Amino acid sequence: MSEEYRFNPHLIVPVGTQVVTLAEVRGRAGGRACPRGAVGEIVAAPQDNFHSYHVRFPDGTQAALRRQEFAVRKHHQAGELLRPEGALSDFNLYDHVIYSCVVGSRAYGLDEDDSDVDRRGIYLPPAELHWSLYGVPEQLEDKSREECYWELQKFLALALKANPNVLECLYTPLVERATPLARELLAMRSAFLSKLVYQTYNGYVLSQFRKLEQDVRNRGQMRWKHAMHLIRLLLEGVGALRDGFLPVRVDAHRARLLAVRRGELAWEEVNSWRLSLHADFDAAFAATSLPERPDYERVNAFLIRARRASALREGGGRPDEG
Repeated sequence: MSEEYRFNPHLIVPVGTQVVTLAEVRGRAGGRACPRGAVGEIVAAPQDNFHSYHVRFPDGTQAALRRQEFAVRKHHQAGELLRPEGALSDFNLYDHVIYSCVVGSRAYGLDEDDSDVDRRGIYLPPAELHWSLYGVPEQLEDKSREECYWELQKFLALALKANPNVLECLYTPLVERATPLARELLAMRSAFLSKLVYQTYNGYVLSQFRKLEQDVRNRGQMRWKHAMHLIRLLLEGVGALRDGFLPVRVDAHRARLLAVRRGELAWEEVNSWRLSLHADFDAAFAATSLPERPDYERVNAFLIRARRASALREGGGRPDEG
């Protein structure tokens, strides 16, 4: 079942779909043809939802039903499993944030007077909700406040893949909230660094370069912010492979990077810097002492401890206070 179909009631339900009647179906003579809850199959669909569907029932009876008179059988049987909002509404999941930090330009040291404050972090949901039929969202996001918090397991999985946005959360100097459990995670952040940094960062750099090409193709000019982030990602990747530490702040390059963002440097100079950093990245990869893969066992043991702490927590307060 596609997500688009599930959450868009205005789409036409296709022929062949099994449906459940939401009211009694009356026959032509006024008698009851099928009870509420009967299962039928759509044999003809209208061009819009202002007209009726033709539905055939197991005994061969057919009826014309409006969209509000039936439900798709798979949806009807799943019931509340397709609508977890009711269960989630009993919990303020933001109360279960165990780690909050500032990333983006302020963490990089590239902020200016009008720069946003981008917050990211981790939440550890209550065990009873995590184990429930409804599950928990992989992330909590408030775009109006520039906040995003990943569920702990999702965060760890992304960090193990060397996702730059997530690794930066572990290495940003701007930490606003960290419970003892989160501080334990920060203390083991090197477990996430491996040679995968080379592949993942190269992938992100290629994506930024593709954005530059699209800018030129679609707008006739470059968005210099994309060029700046391409350079910044390369600087970060080189530092991680060379030093075993993710250099989120780029103070030594601030002036030059801001000049790139403002379009004050010619593309030839920016591109020359890019190519030089690519060579540095390749050399750092060849010489790095980072392991082939991150420490999955250590991270998995941490996750299990965190789950146990959540399960054993009493009193309904916030997890891992301190």
